[in-house]
Amino acid sequence: MTTDDSRTNGALAGLARFCFRRRRLVLLTWIVGVIAVAFIGFGNGAASDNDFTGGNSESAEAQKLIEQHFPEQQGDTLTLAIKAEKGIDDPAARQKIDKVVAELAGSPVTGPVISPYQDKNLVTEDRRVARMTIPLSDKGVTNTEVKPLVDIVKVASDDSVTLGLGGYMAEKAETPSQGSAESVGILAAAVILFIAFGSLVAMGLPIVTALLAIVGGLALMKLVGHVVPAPNFASIFGAMIGLGVGIDYALFIVTRYKDGLRGGDDPESATVKAITTAGRAVLFAGTTVVIALLGLLVMGQRLMTGVAVATSVIVLVTMIAAVTLLPAFLGFTGYKINSLRLPRRTSRRNQPASAPFQERHSLAERWAGVVQRKPVIAAILASVILLVLAAPTLSMRLSQPDASVQPRDRSSYISHEILSEGFGPGYGAPLIFVTQVDSKDADLRPIVEAISKTEGIAHATPPRFSKDGQAVTFTAFPTTGYQEEATANLVHKLRDDVLPNAPGGQRVHVGGPNASTIDLAEESGSRLPLMIAVVIAISMVLLIAMVRSVTIALQAAVMNLLSIGAAYGVIVAVVQWGWLGPALGFPTAMPVTTWVPMMMFPVLFGLSMDYQVFLTSRVREEYERTGDTRTAVARGLARTAMVITAAAAIMIAVFTTSLLGPDIAVKQGGLGMAVAVLIDATIVRMILVPAVMELCGKANWWMPGRWAPKAASAPQAAVGVEVRV
Repeated sequence: MTTDDSRTNGALAGLARFCFRRRRLVLLTWIVGVIAVAFIGFGNGAASDNDFTGGNSESAEAQKLIEQHFPEQQGDTLTLAIKAEKGIDDPAARQKIDKVVAELAGSPVTGPVISPYQDKNLVTEDRRVARMTIPLSDKGVTNTEVKPLVDIVKVASDDSVTLGLGGYMAEKAETPSQGSAESVGILAAAVILFIAFGSLVAMGLPIVTALLAIVGGLALMKLVGHVVPAPNFASIFGAMIGLGVGIDYALFIVTRYKDGLRGGDDPESATVKAITTAGRAVLFAGTTVVIALLGLLVMGQRLMTGVAVATSVIVLVTMIAAVTLLPAFLGFTGYKINSLRLPRRTSRRNQPASAPFQERHSLAERWAGVVQRKPVIAAILASVILLVLAAPTLSMRLSQPDASVQPRDRSSYISHEILSEGFGPGYGAPLIFVTQVDSKDADLRPIVEAISKTEGIAHATPPRFSKDGQAVTFTAFPTTGYQEEATANLVHKLRDDVLPNAPGGQRVHVGGPNASTIDLAEESGSRLPLMIAVVIAISMVLLIAMVRSVTIALQAAVMNLLSIGAAYGVIVAVVQWGWLGPALGFPTAMPVTTWVPMMMFPVLFGLSMDYQVFLTSRVREEYERTGDTRTAVARGLARTAMVITAAAAIMIAVFTTSLLGPDIAVKQGGLGMAVAVLIDATIVRMILVPAVMELCGKANWWMPGRWAPKAASAPQAAVGVEVRV
């Protein structure tokens, strides 16, 4: 057994020894702690908050006035859409419609309703299509309570009378849970780990560690929600990110532990070395992800702040588990880490650590040699591929999903289709106008007329005064739908041209869900560059401190931008342009969900920095050993190729399983992150990094005041890790 003061002393070494020797206490503390936090968090945690309104936008100002002067308009509503082939007055159709209306009105969660037979304005001229608004009796109505209403409408619908129940709560009520998507991700990760390690015991440690951490992290996230509220997708995204990084971090440490045993260390020494090398890298990598996530605070949006804090909590818990719980598990496994191996690997399992480097890493090293012989061509080719993939990003449009992009068998989509056919596509995209007035004698007819005559407006309702006589509201319906770019252009035209030129129009605010979505998308788009700049700047400072090279930090920033840009481009092509959209679970072409690019960037930038650290730290170690950049890059790539590939494969598997879930926005984010990790682990790490480092030569190691580290006879503690097969 060999010793190295840099690996056996210090706070991390002491922590590793304590967790190894007191493994029963550590394991018991984790189990009891997770159970206690889960009991409190899942039982008393904060409910999700999906209200993205607020801030200083015009739609936010309109919402404030409505809440202040029109309290009766608050609360969720459902919309029953009716289409009768023979008309709603047909006796058989009317009997069915009356029965459904009575059942909906008789529910304990609904308020008073007006039947389409009582108001002719709720029926089209040909009497084939009708609508009915159903107020929910309490803001606290849950999806579970609304689901029976959706079922009533679905059961009653047939070929003669088609019924659909729309509205936000109806959409949520009939959207199934994420279901088995996470389970599929865990299974895929287990298969990848089993192939990488060839041992059921080694495979199980990262998964068990990650699962315990995720349960605790999700419960803590629920508790933090009382202080910083987060939307419902935060838990889904948090689980995906936690599962991915949790397994990856444990993978790096277990790999280093196995290397230590193979090199002759006893289990305790191998654990200490694993934590002080790979564990140190895990702490840096996790901190980078957390700081990148907290970059979302720059967006200045209440719920995105909640997302940043919530997901950061989960990543923090996985980091802590990796350097405390995992050493305890390693104490229990000891030399049995290789138990229950794959039969086909038996012949090579006792391969000594001193086996010739060329034999153990021939494929990866040969590939690095190919790239290094033609670095200019390789760099140009990789860059062109990334830029081509990123090109669609220039046409990215942001919006929020509505009923029009839901699966075609959903009652909310059927409601949207019926209403669009009978009352126009703009019925689902109403614009709500509100203004303060001095008295009920105020004349808003010129404003309403000016809006009604605007191209793109189907019709506007008469103005309605508040009970206190201090505000007026009316609604206008566009001729285009919620997701169409023409609708956003119309809102700008009304705000910039029509209202300022109408008498008193300067005081009128344009609001409603459609305008709120447009304002949120534009605010997010304008703040996104600032967030990107902040995340890059902070991450570069951390990377410089870790690898002690300005050049490598700059390379990492540029390459990460290219890979994330390529992922954005793929999302636009699939989601917005519709390329392979239906095959991947997207029912129709649609704009990219507003929060997806915001959420993707910090997560992916942090993860990309992880891989950069694991690769370049091993390259630096080889450079300090040999003093030759070409050799260092080839050997560093070869030593980390398998572990980065395995880690990336786990991330891709976890993120891709989101496509099995029902949430359209989460699918977009999962697809984008899977593509980004795939690009990063292949084009960037296997082609662009070795090519650029070859071109930079000794300049790779430039720091103010010096150009390169000195070659040493004995390598420093390596942060990189490897999987030997």
